Amino acid sequence: MIPAALLLLLAQNFDLRGTLVPATQASVSLHGSTSPFSASTLAGPDGRFRFKKLDPGTYTLIVFVPGRGEVRKTIDVTPAVGDAKRRIEIAVKLDDAKFAPDRSSVVSMRELAIPDSARAEFRRALDDLGARDIDAAVGHLHRAVEIAPQFAAAWNHLGTIAYQTRRYTDAENYFRRSLQADPAAYEPLVNLGGVLVTLGRFEEAWNYNLHATLQKPTDALAHSQMGMTYVGLNRPDLAEKYLVEAVRLDPAHFSHPQLLLAQIYAARGQAAKAADTLEDFLRHHPGYPDESRLRAAISKLRGSPKT
Repeated sequence: MIPAALLLLLAQNFDLRGTLVPATQASVSLHGSTSPFSASTLAGPDGRFRFKKLDPGTYTLIVFVPGRGEVRKTIDVTPAVGDAKRRIEIAVKLDDAKFAPDRSSVVSMRELAIPDSARAEFRRALDDLGARDIDAAVGHLHRAVEIAPQFAAAWNHLGTIAYQTRRYTDAENYFRRSLQADPAAYEPLVNLGGVLVTLGRFEEAWNYNLHATLQKPTDALAHSQMGMTYVGLNRPDLAEKYLVEAVRLDPAHFSHPQLLLAQIYAARGQAAKAADTLEDFLRHHPGYPDESRLRAAISKLRGSPKT
């Protein structure tokens, strides 16, 4: 007999069903934004794809179209967006203006030298992340970098897991090892910028986050982190610029750029603009746990003199 607690947990799983618009064959991957998870699938000629048995949470969806590049989108998997059968339907618009260029044909000599045994460990780690077996995934990743210290992607995954489990110093070290292995790699660059923001080292974070926005101007995460960096440096004017761009690129982004923007507007006395920004946030995050507090803040801002 299955324990009642396990039955309750299983009942919370969701199926995510998506369609690429326009319909395009592509590889689609799903990654936990705030907790370790990874899964991938293919979208068929009709542009449809599906991920089953997802735990509630926030995910980053990455669509890769060979020859065009990739598009990223934040997905909230919660009861508020699912139907009675715990299905979530999404449409992903493939906007050329938001594509990051396809650089898959550019492979470094270090990457070419990675042995098959290390790649096999990496694939096993991804499978374990899909099954949410974090300890097993970490073990395979450590074996991968022991076999191939130049395996930048494996170091980056170790850093991501460390960050998501709040081991920030370890995360910083892993991201630095990843950049040492491949100085041109983007993921550890933007991730290192993020962990430095979390650690409050804004002057140091500035270099990495600025470089990330320049290297991949279509990445909402880079712009959001640059905005956070400028908030930490007490430059709200510059923070606004980057946070607005983050919202434009991905209005549901897991870093919640609207919340910082609303604080900036409220501090300037722009009450109506702050309220509009918070309402935009709630439109993209139905069922947000702190919704009642935000609604109260919006009401208070609406009651303030218009600016």
